[in-house]
Amino acid sequence: MAPALWGTTYLTTTLYLPEDRPLLAATLRALPAGVLLLVLSRRLPQGQWWWKSWVLGVLNIGAFFALLFIAAYRLPGGVAAIIGGIQPLVVAILASRVLHERLTARSVIAGATGVFGVCLIVLQTQARLDAIGILAALAGTLSMASGIVLSKKWGQPAPPLTTTAWQLITGGLTLLIIMLVLEGLPTTPLTPVNLMGYTYLSVAGTAFAYVMWFRGMARLPASTTAFLGLLSPVVAILIGWVIAGEVLTPTQAVGTLIVLGSITAAIITKAAKPPHVEEIPIEARTV
Repeated sequence: MAPALWGTTYLTTTLYLPEDRPLLAATLRALPAGVLLLVLSRRLPQGQWWWKSWVLGVLNIGAFFALLFIAAYRLPGGVAAIIGGIQPLVVAILASRVLHERLTARSVIAGATGVFGVCLIVLQTQARLDAIGILAALAGTLSMASGIVLSKKWGQPAPPLTTTAWQLITGGLTLLIIMLVLEGLPTTPLTPVNLMGYTYLSVAGTAFAYVMWFRGMARLPASTTAFLGLLSPVVAILIGWVIAGEVLTPTQAVGTLIVLGSITAAIITKAAKPPHVEEIPIEARTV
């Protein structure tokens, strides 16, 4: 559910938010959602979870949101999200080193297949590809991948609603400081359409989606979680085609199918071999 909701971010940004205000969009998406969840949970971090929440908040929220909106403002609707196709490979490599999750050939092949699908979509698009936008999308993917692995390594000391509130607050405060320094406050009042867009992103696309995301992350291997994230670019490219009238070429359609196939292969592989159950060698079974 969470990645599907995130896939609507790009269209919402281009249609409903004011132009050239990526840091304002990131701040108003994160901070109000964090305040809402903190009011509902009514619990603050304790001990080392003050700094851990800040680190995770920057990786999963602060840096990721800022880079995400920079990419969304500078790239076509589906392209920025599709670049996230490298995330499963990054997470799989990091998880094998940090979490000691097994890096299987099937996971690598599925990840590489997803990247190939990404290339078919991005490299063949007729829209103008902005270099800064692509770099921002790549950096945001690396930030989120690091946050996924660290979140899995450190665990969750409280229910998902509570830990999500901590990360949104810390990430939102970091974004607020950066926004005030680099962008400043808005010089023109926000329109009702702008407010509607910010409200949707904050409540549905952030508060609700991130509670679901961290709840699922606690119950799944890190690499599986990363593959599910590819649903976001699939939704983004399809919404851009259906609603925004963006061109979807046959090559892009094939790339989208390939990405969906890589997600399916990764999930089936993980489901068939639980991450914490060691397979008994054939020789031992024979004896």
